[in-house]
Amino acid sequence: MTQLHELRLRLLVQQETQRILDTQPEELDLSVVQARCLCWLALLIEAHEDQAADAERRGDTEQAMGWFADSMRLRDVINVVTSIEIPLPASADESEESGEADAAA
Repeated sequence: MTQLHELRLRLLVQQETQRILDTQPEELDLSVVQARCLCWLALLIEAHEDQAADAERRGDTEQAMGWFADSMRLRDVINVVTSIEIPLPASADESEESGEADAAA
């Protein structure tokens, strides 16, 4: 079940990446978007862990487990997002040109 969830998440991120590339190919650096999203996810994990610790101090074990489980899910999301290679438009153009030059030689 975890693999299915990871594949769905990977597909969703790739679809969104393609949608952004299609709508704003010249205006957006997707590697910057990815980095910013990862920073926000890390902050969200920290907040969830703080909430879990606070709930544990209050003796609310069920709530603490819920916050902790959410933080672990967010860690899984970070692992998936960091493993997705975002195509860089300039790099793709350069590799196509070098491929054409190799073919002509």
